[in-house]
Amino acid sequence: MTTSGAKNNEGSLYGIGVGPGDPELLTIKAQRTLQSVAVICFTQLDDGKESYALNVVRGVLEAAKPEFLPITIPSDDATPVSPQTWADAAEEIAGHLHQGKDVAFITEGDPMLYSEFFNVLESVKAVVPDLGVVVIPGVSSVMAAAASSGMPLVTHGQRLTILPRVYGIDDLMEAIANSDTTVLMEVDRELLQALADREKLGLTGKATYVRQASTARESVVEDISQLSAEDLDYFSLLIIRR
Repeated sequence: MTTSGAKNNEGSLYGIGVGPGDPELLTIKAQRTLQSVAVICFTQLDDGKESYALNVVRGVLEAAKPEFLPITIPSDDATPVSPQTWADAAEEIAGHLHQGKDVAFITEGDPMLYSEFFNVLESVKAVVPDLGVVVIPGVSSVMAAAASSGMPLVTHGQRLTILPRVYGIDDLMEAIANSDTTVLMEVDRELLQALADREKLGLTGKATYVRQASTARESVVEDISQLSAEDLDYFSLLIIRR
């Protein structure tokens, strides 16, 4: 999505995907834009850990020295981000845009795939109706994990389903039954419980677990029976080929 640009000398809002974790997978366009904008905006968990997306791009920002604008969100997945959080962030972003500054919201993966970018975009649009918007795609964790697995997600004529998380055994079985390949993102303990019944699911020998694809901590596990709760983190996914 690209608009014709901001009006009345206002700044533009950029949605930039920084990829799955390896800084070398940052696109040339993303790098060039990040080095030119005045403000870098990102979500920051309230547990004190550095933003994953910011960590990916820090190396390319050393010379540019932009202003940083964090949006603090709950680290507990069960706690939704309050609408007021997005509204407050929008007011801050709008303040920079009104000064003619370009603002880039960075997100791991791609801005258009399970990203918080649209929460930011819709909130800013509410206060800046003539907002100029540019979206720069990034390498998604799904694509990076497929590359690490050494197998294509799908070939010609096959069907692919991507799920953000598992809500129950029935949902998982339905997805697997209707797709040639199912990708489960954000692998958590609920999924681990479902995998305990993998014989019922028919997953044995068909599922590949990929943790933190493209990073130094990457691991690829073909035997899902070897997985434990300690193996799971937010940046992991499971590829199931039927």
